[in-house]
Amino acid sequence: MTAVASALLPVMLLIALGFTLRKSGAVPAEHWRGVEALLYWLLFPALLIVTLARSRLSFASLSSFGLALFVFVIVLTVLAYAMRRPLARAFDMSGPTFTSFFQTATRWHGFVAFAIVERLFGLDGVAIIAIAFAAMIPWLNVANVAVLAMHAGKARATPGLVLRQLLKNPFLWAIAIGVAWKLSGLPREGVIVSTLELLGRGALGISLLTLGAGLSWRALKHARREVLATVGMKLFLAPLLALALGLAFGLAGDQLVIMVVAAAVPTAVSGYVLARQMGGDAEFYAAAATAQVVLSFLTMPLFIWLAMRMAQ
Repeated sequence: MTAVASALLPVMLLIALGFTLRKSGAVPAEHWRGVEALLYWLLFPALLIVTLARSRLSFASLSSFGLALFVFVIVLTVLAYAMRRPLARAFDMSGPTFTSFFQTATRWHGFVAFAIVERLFGLDGVAIIAIAFAAMIPWLNVANVAVLAMHAGKARATPGLVLRQLLKNPFLWAIAIGVAWKLSGLPREGVIVSTLELLGRGALGISLLTLGAGLSWRALKHARREVLATVGMKLFLAPLLALALGLAFGLAGDQLVIMVVAAAVPTAVSGYVLARQMGGDAEFYAAAATAQVVLSFLTMPLFIWLAMRMAQ
């Protein structure tokens, strides 16, 4: 537990620093939008490309890990969607609010997972978590866009709409480039790689600062009790499901722990923008994301420690 806490503490401190910088006005709120765009479109994709291109691990050795995570996100999204009628009865939850429940219950904050895994397992662990992006992001994008289109009412869930959302995701392009680079046998050193490496070095720290800056105490203060449903599903059910599926697929060691990390991190703050664009309940999303980030400081150490015990 001490090793887990020491790995998580710097992550938490950077998130808290980001919130303090924004709240104090030291870095005005409007400036963070440019930082987030730079991170999303350039810094983190550069980190993914370099990580995959330089990976010392065989992709074949990670096939069970990738398949387990793919099954995990399918099961998680099915369970989340099955909650639609019970939530409507219990909380009189509207369609737009349900879409934000669905997003915050199924999306994951890959930046946080990346930072934690890098602290726990170093470069080999980072290569494994990069595979998690490839296994999880396509299905999560399809599922969340489809649910928003069906229940938020601003767009129809056409194949073209889903495809456009996938093609606009820079992480998928970065994964494809990184994997192709590794398989091609092209040199993994040189000016281009050094440039991408320099860009990627800033990604993790900046991603945690922007996460903290995006927290909304105002939204949390006015949050409805439905937020507890998404907290329970994302911070408790998801890591338990990941642990069970990881063991069922025969994962052990670092791979099992990293699968649980990917499931235990809070939701992606970026889903807030999609909720706003497609008619979801953006205020509910902000409250749920903030609650998850704060409470994940307590739940993540527990589930990571449990995974480590089970992985031995």
